[in-house]
Amino acid sequence: QVNVVESGGGLVQAGGTLRLSCKVSGKALNALDIGWLRQAPGKEREKVSCISPDDGRSFSSDSVKGRFTISRDTIKNTVFLQMDNLEPEDTGVYYCAADWRVDEFVYWGQGTQVTVSS
Repeated sequence: QVNVVESGGGLVQAGGTLRLSCKVSGKALNALDIGWLRQAPGKEREKVSCISPDDGRSFSSDSVKGRFTISRDTIKNTVFLQMDNLEPEDTGVYYCAADWRVDEFVYWGQGTQVTVSS
């Protein structure tokens, strides 16, 4: 059983910075696809950034490219999302998810709220 726990959300002004953490237990990161997804009120869930298990290659959506960076610490089995130059449009609940199967992640965290004020 894989367990995923996010932390690090909060309230920040536009242009500010937050760092989200995703602690994974039950399986090593080099055996799991990990993704950060977000959902804003009234909007579809959006895949923000992902990191592959074997070589740690990352993907980021166009909406956050150049501002958000996904990384991992395989010793701590933790994935990070560094969010710089935050915009009000980045507001939402951010979820960490693990283990991509076919077209969906299997394991999900409880979510952490990110609010960016203008």
